[in-house]
Amino acid sequence: MGRAYEQLSYEERCELAELRRAGRSIRQIAAALDRQPSTISRELKRNTGSGPRAEIYRPAYAQEQTAARRWSGSKLDRNGVLREQVLGGLGQGWSPEEVVGRLRLEAGRTVIGCETIYRFIYAQLKRTNDGTWRNYLPRAKSRRGRRYKRGGLSPALTMKGRVPIHERPIEAQDRRQPGHWEADFMLFASYGQQVLVLHERLSRLTVLARTGSRRAEPTAKMLAQLLHLLPLELRRSLTFDNGTEFAEHHRLGLLTFFCDPHAPWQKGGVENAIGRFRRWLPRRTDLDQLGPDDLFRAARAYNHTPRKRLDYLTPAEVFSRVLHFEWESTSRPSPG
Repeated sequence: MGRAYEQLSYEERCELAELRRAGRSIRQIAAALDRQPSTISRELKRNTGSGPRAEIYRPAYAQEQTAARRWSGSKLDRNGVLREQVLGGLGQGWSPEEVVGRLRLEAGRTVIGCETIYRFIYAQLKRTNDGTWRNYLPRAKSRRGRRYKRGGLSPALTMKGRVPIHERPIEAQDRRQPGHWEADFMLFASYGQQVLVLHERLSRLTVLARTGSRRAEPTAKMLAQLLHLLPLELRRSLTFDNGTEFAEHHRLGLLTFFCDPHAPWQKGGVENAIGRFRRWLPRRTDLDQLGPDDLFRAARAYNHTPRKRLDYLTPAEVFSRVLHFEWESTSRPSPG
């Protein structure tokens, strides 16, 4: 088996230059540096300057020549096809991790790493001074912010029929059983504009529906309408925060649970989904200016984005399998 070639360090090049000026032979220099003679010969041949001083080996010049021969650009700079695939996925709202996972799923091997993608995007931001490159990142942020927890008590603790999330069964908690949902509202800058977001915990499938208000009664009716067409096995429970818009939860006909006060992160699936939807529906969006299919297109883009937690399948793919299984199992005739 051959030996891997290792470039000389700058210190070794300085010592090589001293030995060369002292008139030592290539084999003597190689012995002094504990290198192969072929390594010293190749170094002198490739990195000795041209012109009047062609016979003089200069360490600084050799170091510059070695650095110049190395490609300093990223993998995405060199590979145009891969760059188009990565930017195409990012442009659809996929995170770098989801792009990496999907490419690995399709190719059967690791094609690129997340850090390579992040470094490429940040390099473009710096190189081009074009802030639009940040839109390729999941939430279009150049810096990560901090989350702060507010204190105080919530009057929602007196809500009728309120069951705390700590009593939610393990089947709902561990995401192994389909039919457990989370719900919340995505709000916008214009007063009175909101979108109801319904998120299935196992598949991560998410449904959007614009509502005329956040009052409790129409909210309950909209949730019932969204869940009505599903088999019973796919509408087992629903988890909320403590907003009074969910006060009519007991009319839905399924188990309902509520987060602790000021702890919306306990329904992290729908919180994460809302954050991701801001790529297509930023807070400044005027819903009155959207067409009838705009919400559908945003939901479709989200539900067809591969997710790490789903082994880089999409929520739509996972939910389709679950739905097919449930329908077949409930429609199959019982044995006689």
